[in-house]
Amino acid sequence: MNITLVTVGKIKETYLRDALHEYKKRLTKYCHIKIIEVADEKVLENASEKEKEKAKEKEGEGILKSLKEEAFIITLEIQGEMLDSVELAEKMQSLFVNGYSHIQFVIGGSLGLSKSVIKKGNLHLSFSKMTFPHQLMRVLLLEQIYRGFRIIHGEPYHK
Repeated sequence: MNITLVTVGKIKETYLRDALHEYKKRLTKYCHIKIIEVADEKVLENASEKEKEKAKEKEGEGILKSLKEEAFIITLEIQGEMLDSVELAEKMQSLFVNGYSHIQFVIGGSLGLSKSVIKKGNLHLSFSKMTFPHQLMRVLLLEQIYRGFRIIHGEPYHK
C-alpha cells in the first residue's frame, strides 16, 4: 500500500518536522509513505482576487504534475465531506480491497486548492469547518492515516 501526501510549501518549524518524522516512522509498519512538496507562490497580503487565483493555479500545476492516474485522489477542502476516524479507516480499507494500491492526499497552500486540482479529486475531505494552517494539516492528516491503519488492523489506539 502506498500513501502519498502532495502538499504546497515547505515545513520550516522544527516541531512540525519532528511530528511528521514520528508519524512517517510509525506508518512504515503499514505502508510506504511519501510526502511531495510543491513550491508555494508568494502572494502579497493585499493581493487582488485575480492575483490569488493566479497563484492557486500556479500551485495547482505543480500538484497536478505529482498526481498519478492509478491513484485514488483525496483532496482536503473546508467544503469537503466530514468523516470520523472509523469512517476514514473504512474508506481506506475499502479502497485497498477494491484494487487501489495508492492513495494520494492533497493539501493546498494558504489560499486553498485550484479548481483544476479539485476536479481531479475522487473524494473531497474536510477535517472541520475551521481553517487550519496547511503545515499543521500535514501532521493532523498523518496522525489520522496512522490511526486508520491501527483501526483496520484491530490494534488499540487511544480515543
